Amino acid sequence: MTASGYIALLIGVLLVGAVVGFLLGRATDRRARRRPAELTVADLVQRVVHSSHNGVAVINRFGAVVVHNPRSVELGFVRDNRPDLRAEKAAERAIATGEPVEVDLAPLDNRTGRQPEAVLAEVRPLGDGFAVVDAADQSEAVRLEATRRDFVANVSHELKTPVGALALLAEAVLDAVDDPVEVRRFSGKILREATRLGTLVTELIELSRLTGAEALPELAVLEVDDVVSEALGRSRLAAESAHIEIAVDAPSGLLVDGDRTLLVTALTNLIDNAISYSGPDSPVSISRRFADGVVEIAVTDRGIGIAAEHQQRVFERFYRADPARSRATGGTGLGLAIVKHVAANHGGEVRLWSKPGTGSTFTLRIPAHRVPESAPAVAPAASDDSSPVAVVEHGGVS
Repeated sequence: MTASGYIALLIGVLLVGAVVGFLLGRATDRRARRRPAELTVADLVQRVVHSSHNGVAVINRFGAVVVHNPRSVELGFVRDNRPDLRAEKAAERAIATGEPVEVDLAPLDNRTGRQPEAVLAEVRPLGDGFAVVDAADQSEAVRLEATRRDFVANVSHELKTPVGALALLAEAVLDAVDDPVEVRRFSGKILREATRLGTLVTELIELSRLTGAEALPELAVLEVDDVVSEALGRSRLAAESAHIEIAVDAPSGLLVDGDRTLLVTALTNLIDNAISYSGPDSPVSISRRFADGVVEIAVTDRGIGIAAEHQQRVFERFYRADPARSRATGGTGLGLAIVKHVAANHGGEVRLWSKPGTGSTFTLRIPAHRVPESAPAVAPAASDDSSPVAVVEHGGVS
């Protein structure tokens, strides 16, 4: 082969090589674009730290924050990339001793807005002059414990009152054994206190069941009209004694999925509450309607009403807007708390509209079983839109 032939062959090989290299390069680029960059262990660790529900911060021996997640800032122990002094001291101790240190990092200042009430942290040494602060928000646990203590204290107080009264009345009966009139008078008081004590114990058991771990019975398809009729039957004697007439709208044919006993108890509590806080000859009304897949049962009174500052708290256990009146009517302070939990356990809510001097409307809202063909859409008793409305949904006030 001549020299020109070798040159031509070499040029051809180079051209083929260039074309093949170009095509392979493009294929490699396409594969690289399709395949995401591989994550390193450091990247994954950083993601874990930043997604943690706890506040995490790494502090070195000089008290500087090396790395931290957003939660540590929310909990307040890292600010402007500087650790809380308590966390810094705990980190120094952990690094020096090589042992974990527990520290309370609850906020010390009065920042505006919602903030954690209790922040507990464990500071662990990492070696080489580093320590990690792992802090958790314990505010909910602290609030629950405070609620439990208040509940126990309230129960003790409420039980001691009728028990003490029964003991005193029994002594009075013994002292007046020769006086039939006095014996009859004291016996009547004993009966009232015993009834009140029995009601309190029954409601405590019911409330404990509603808020505890015990499972509710299976929900059945119920006619709302039957629930209203039974609740009215239970409250009829109280209404007649107070000279109060209860007006009820026409049967609705509405259906709900629920526990009959619980719903009747909740509605009875609302009716009794309306009777207790209404004057003689003051009307009380009950209305039913269907709205947006929910059955609403509204109990309206024309009584003394509830001031705005009390409306968010009337569903708390033992809370009484008017303690003197509650004592006079024999109320336990648990009726509305039971209503709230019954509604929540049925996937519903209870709403309150009230205005002092005008009256109140409590509306029990339970999801409907099905949409009736001709569901009434009559609104409950009219209310002033400018007045406050309290809503209790799924066990909480909002």
